[in-house]
Amino acid sequence: MEEAGALGKIYQDGEVIIKQGEVGTCMYVIQEGRVEVVLEDGEEQVRLAVRREGEFFGEMSIFEHEVRMATVRALGKTRVLTVDEKNFLRRVHKDPSLAYHLVQTMSKRIRELSVEVADLKEQG
Repeated sequence: MEEAGALGKIYQDGEVIIKQGEVGTCMYVIQEGRVEVVLEDGEEQVRLAVRREGEFFGEMSIFEHEVRMATVRALGKTRVLTVDEKNFLRRVHKDPSLAYHLVQTMSKRIRELSVEVADLKEQG
């Protein structure tokens, strides 16, 4: 049952929220549920991450309007809030700690990717 006045859009299991290769102009915050981040290479798909309630994805599009680097799909019923650049900047102006949290999370993700790349180099 839906909450009265709840924000965000509901996605069903397997539904694509963002598609790799499309130009992005916003980020997303998961309000309920989970999503998977998938890298598509022809017919092959590699799951890069699973994001949960309270986490965000697509944040790079707030800073650079480039093509999406991965596809993101709902895992089960998921409610996601879209945040465009204008709304993001307005919220950061009201609460600068949001920007710090975003940078902190992005830094953690870069560190995790660096470890994965190093592991792949050792295997190759």
